[in-house]
Amino acid sequence: MQEQNSGGWRALALGASLAAASMPALAQSGRNAVPTAKRVDALQQALEAQGRQIEALQRQLADQEARYREMQQKANAAQEARKPTVRAPGTAEAAAATAGAAAAAAPAAASGTTTGAAAAAPDAGAERPVRVGVAPAKQEVAPPMAQIFDEPSILTPRGRFALEPSFQYSYSSNDRVALVGYTVIPAILIGLIDVREVKRNMMVPALTGRWGVTNKMELEAKLPYVIRSDSTVSREVFTGAAVDNVFDTKGNGIGDVELAMRYQLFSARENWPYLVGGLRFKSRTGKDPFEVPTDCVTRCLGNTTGTGLPLEAPTGSGFYSWQPSLTFLYPSDPAVFFGGISYTYNVGRDNVSRMLQNGESEMLGSIKPGDVWGMNFGMGLSINERSSFSIGVELYSIGPTKQNDETVRGSVRTQLASLLLGYSFRMSDRTNVNVSVGAGLTRDTPDLTLTLRVPMTF
Repeated sequence: MQEQNSGGWRALALGASLAAASMPALAQSGRNAVPTAKRVDALQQALEAQGRQIEALQRQLADQEARYREMQQKANAAQEARKPTVRAPGTAEAAAATAGAAAAAAPAAASGTTTGAAAAAPDAGAERPVRVGVAPAKQEVAPPMAQIFDEPSILTPRGRFALEPSFQYSYSSNDRVALVGYTVIPAILIGLIDVREVKRNMMVPALTGRWGVTNKMELEAKLPYVIRSDSTVSREVFTGAAVDNVFDTKGNGIGDVELAMRYQLFSARENWPYLVGGLRFKSRTGKDPFEVPTDCVTRCLGNTTGTGLPLEAPTGSGFYSWQPSLTFLYPSDPAVFFGGISYTYNVGRDNVSRMLQNGESEMLGSIKPGDVWGMNFGMGLSINERSSFSIGVELYSIGPTKQNDETVRGSVRTQLASLLLGYSFRMSDRTNVNVSVGAGLTRDTPDLTLTLRVPMTF
């Protein structure tokens, strides 16, 4: 009985000890349950916050992609619109598109800070300038520059139309009366006076239209209107006069209409320039020197009462002419070198007679003006994405005039040379303003020439 009691007490003591040992573990488990729940809640809140941040970054990325597509469309449209005003690598449109893409990429790069989605945004922005910058290299048209010569340096794109109103003013003061396109032959039309000096003011507003047949060929038509005022300082030969007289003449009307065709022979390659061939035809729609009345009664060379000078200033040359030409352009960033050569063949006329006073006329026979060799060269420099500056030299060599297959007495080869400066400003993607000024380098060249052109592309 005593042994049974002793065994019971031992079992009771063992159970008490086991209960005492298990109580700390239970207490520890109860204490850990609360912190674990808090950590789970905190992690859930952090995940929700990161999810919202990812959604915000995704919206920003979508906005940047939409802006990029919009800028790319604008850049492509501007690139197409500017094809007639230039287009080699490094043009204003490509620079503007690249700058715009870089600006669009900057906010995306700034917004991405901690997550992988944020890192993807600047990567997408980094691709944009590369894609925009490479595209212009595929173009095969000449770069833009300020136009200072009559022959334009660029071609109108296929299916596009360019309209160019222009205004030219020239002033000359010399002892000859010969100009390219408006030639008066001193030895034929002036017979009784000693010309001391001729002061000429001439204004030529014109309207030129160009149409792109293909991307490498264009057609052109030019309609000029000539306004002339000439003052001739002279002295009569056979009257013994010792005083100079001034003989004033004026005239205005439609000038000689011109038609032209240009074709791009080669595109710029390594160490090779753009080459553009052209052919120009000049009509005789203007009033020529033989159609205006001359200050003679019956015959200029046998009459001492007239001056032999035209009573009205002509507005045309009086002869048809053909002018083949070859123009080159060599881009060398940041400059563009350009130049060209031309040859003008003047078609002679038979049975030419000049009009005298009282409706009479005098037969002169066949007249063949001298042909003209031309050469020009210059350099254009871009100032910024909207303006450029050009400087160049233009040279002409005019052959002597022939009458009845013999060189006219007193007619010699004439050299004309001009120094030209030009400035171009892009008003919009479709409209440019070109201003140029020319200074004569020889006695026979006009002293001053001012030209304003406003080409517009449609």
